[in-house]
Amino acid sequence: MRHWRAPFDRQGYHHGNLKEALIEAAQRFIAERGLGGFTLADAAKLVGVTPAALYRHFRGRDALVAEVAFRGFNQLAERLGRALTSAGTPLERFTRMGEAYLAFAEQEPGFYAAMFSPRPAEAETCGPPWARGPKSKAEEGSEAPPGAAFGFLVKALSETFPDGFKDVDVRFIAIEVWALSHGIATLDAAGQLPKGPGLPDKYELLRAGVLALVHGALQRGQADPEK
Repeated sequence: MRHWRAPFDRQGYHHGNLKEALIEAAQRFIAERGLGGFTLADAAKLVGVTPAALYRHFRGRDALVAEVAFRGFNQLAERLGRALTSAGTPLERFTRMGEAYLAFAEQEPGFYAAMFSPRPAEAETCGPPWARGPKSKAEEGSEAPPGAAFGFLVKALSETFPDGFKDVDVRFIAIEVWALSHGIATLDAAGQLPKGPGLPDKYELLRAGVLALVHGALQRGQADPEK
C-alpha cells in the first residue's frame, strides 16, 4: 500500500485549484482507508476549506468518488494506449497492455478502488466508461473518451489475432480478459494471490490465463467445420 505524499500546498486553492485538490484528497483517502474511510468533511479538512465549499464543485461524496473513478479510467486508458502503440509485434504489445494494467492497479490503488466501486443509481456518473451515455458536466473536456480502455483492449485482440475467433465476438473475449485481469489485480491488492516456489507471479499468471482464454475461443470457433 502506498504512503501519503507530502502535505498539500494550500496557497493555490484561492486561484481555482480547489476541485483538483479535492479529487486528489479523495484519491489519497481511498488508497489509505478504503472507499468508506472518509467523509466530505475529511476531504475539506485536508485541503483547508470548509465543508460548504465542496458543494461548489460536487453534489456530494458520491459525485466526488465518481470523478476520481473517471480520472482513473482516463489514466488507465492512456497507459493501455501507450502499450498498444509501442514497438514490437502485436503479441508483444498485447502482453505489455496486460503488464500496464496490473502495474496501474498496484501503483494507483485510490483510482483503482474508485473505478470499480458500486455506484448509486442516481449518481451523475454511473458505471464503467464503456457502459455510459453522454458525458456529464464533470467529464467535459476530458482527454480520454468513455470506453477508451475497453476499446484499446478490443483493438489489441483484433490486431494480435487478425483472423478473428470465428463465431465468437471479439468483445466477448475482451470482457473475459478484462475480468481475468481485474481478478488477479484484486487478489494481489488484498494479499490473497498465492505465492511460493513454483508458482507464477501476477504477470506470468495473467499471460498464461489470457493465452488459455484466447486459445479456448479459437478452438470453440474451429470445433464446427461448417461454421
